[in-house]
Amino acid sequence: MTYCIGLRLKKGLVFMSDTRTNAGVDDISQVCKLKTWQKPGERVVTLLTAGNLATTQAVVSLLDERSKAPEDRSPSILEAPSMFQIASIVGDTLREVVKTYAPDGQEAASPFGATLILGGQIKGSEPRLFLIYPEGNFIEASDDAPFFQSGETKYGRPILVRAYDPEMSFEDAVKLMLVSFDSTIRANLAVDLPLDVQVYEADSFVVTAQQRIHRTDPYFQQITNGWGEALRGAFQSLPDFQFASPEPPKPE
Repeated sequence: MTYCIGLRLKKGLVFMSDTRTNAGVDDISQVCKLKTWQKPGERVVTLLTAGNLATTQAVVSLLDERSKAPEDRSPSILEAPSMFQIASIVGDTLREVVKTYAPDGQEAASPFGATLILGGQIKGSEPRLFLIYPEGNFIEASDDAPFFQSGETKYGRPILVRAYDPEMSFEDAVKLMLVSFDSTIRANLAVDLPLDVQVYEADSFVVTAQQRIHRTDPYFQQITNGWGEALRGAFQSLPDFQFASPEPPKPE
């Protein structure tokens, strides 16, 4: 399992993913789940992958190969004229890979399935963010749904819903996502550090910042300790629950 977040802000896009992959309690390793293609000054395309590792690696490899040697049947992700068309290409590639592994037909619950978060910008259009389902179809982020999660989503979602602000800075967005990841990591052993984070500033057409955050990172330690203390303080500040007084017995 994994956990990935793609966040759309007024300033641009922020991506974060964990690196844990496992095939059992005694077979755990680290894999980068964030891949970027870019033509500086013209486009940046980032993909976060969650699901069957063989499937996601095959999808990324095919997209990479076809971006270097485009096929006649369709443009590559470095040639497509819109992010919508890139989302279609990625969805088609995912369907192609899953169909190869599951010849009886594609199903969302297939062990070969994957869920992808795609984001980026092409010159002449705004930054866009998409969630691509295991079946290959997709939806786009909007003002009503400004972020996407994939993988182990439930534990880290409440803080995103409560604290997200489209006007927030990149620094605050990364802080928010780290709190979301901290909650997920504490609740699920299938998600763990290191975390990969990438920031893309709108209209820059080059990756603004990218780094890996390890468990020993001083800032992450401040986040995990500070958030725990803040929750305990907030809990203690809430009014105490009062049991209802028992009703007096009614006279005979």
